Amino acid sequence: MSSVDWSAHPLVLAPMAGGPATVALAAAAAEGGVFPFLAGAYLTPERLRADLAELRAGTPTAFGVNVFAPSPDLPSMQQEALVYAASLAPWAAAAGVELGTPRYDDDSFAAKVDLLVEAAPALVSFAFGWPPADVVGRLQEAGTEVWVTVNEPSEVEWAEALGVDGLVVQGWEAGGHRGGPVDTGDTQLELLPLVTEVARRTDLPIMGAGGVMTGAEAADVLRAGATAVALGTAFLGCPEAGTAPVHRHELTHRSGTTVTRAFTGRSARALTTTWTELFTEAAPAAYPHVHHLTAPLRAHGRATGEAELVNLWAGTGHARLRTRPAAELARLLVDELAHA
Repeated sequence: MSSVDWSAHPLVLAPMAGGPATVALAAAAAEGGVFPFLAGAYLTPERLRADLAELRAGTPTAFGVNVFAPSPDLPSMQQEALVYAASLAPWAAAAGVELGTPRYDDDSFAAKVDLLVEAAPALVSFAFGWPPADVVGRLQEAGTEVWVTVNEPSEVEWAEALGVDGLVVQGWEAGGHRGGPVDTGDTQLELLPLVTEVARRTDLPIMGAGGVMTGAEAADVLRAGATAVALGTAFLGCPEAGTAPVHRHELTHRSGTTVTRAFTGRSARALTTTWTELFTEAAPAAYPHVHHLTAPLRAHGRATGEAELVNLWAGTGHARLRTRPAAELARLLVDELAHA
């Protein structure tokens, strides 16, 4: 039995690491009746601790935290990232930017787990990899639910064997990184058939995610068998979000998305740009090596407003973005769901 009352709050603010997720956005979404997530990825443990304290002080509701579990570090990844760097070098030089050094890191995983066991939020979800069984046990003993991300129906039995409390079921339409444990690079199921198939295989609660922009669309996902529905791209235009100005603008001024490894070495859905068109085929499956390689170029693009140099994460529904304060958007979504 879930400790979170999903029947009362079936809509969820998805965690959007790398800038868009802020404490202010989570608090405002919660005020509007949407279950909020903090994105713990890419933050230092100290920053995550501060964000947890700030959200807990600012909102009385339960919330979740998402972190990236470590990806495998294969010997070939470093070399493949260096080959990719050679392809990117003229592109970076034209922008006057020196590329970063490809390297492996685990995003301070152990320190973040220790912090989350201590802080005991209502829910911790994992993406990119899955936590070891002892981490699942430690969090559950602290009173925290543990959820993992799946992109394939075949991953359900694996998750059940790990003893997790729920599944984040991410459809092909989702913006940002593919969160499941294996980055195949292949086209995967869209959200509704994926939720239907996963629900057929398990009694675990399901949080559907991918391309949902309205409460009516969320109702369709719930009818397919989900317990809750997460929305990410829908909140990128809110003033409380930390979305870069160039990203905000392009969401409603650019059409078309693509799934690419060109920015980080891991498959992710972004708005189609010159970068994705030139380098998607060349980019290796090498995360986080490629992430560190391209980080200076992407930061330059955000700072200068050069959209072609930015990873413009977006779900397939981005053109229907509604720009309004997060609490107001959350209330609208809740109302739409009720009427659907």
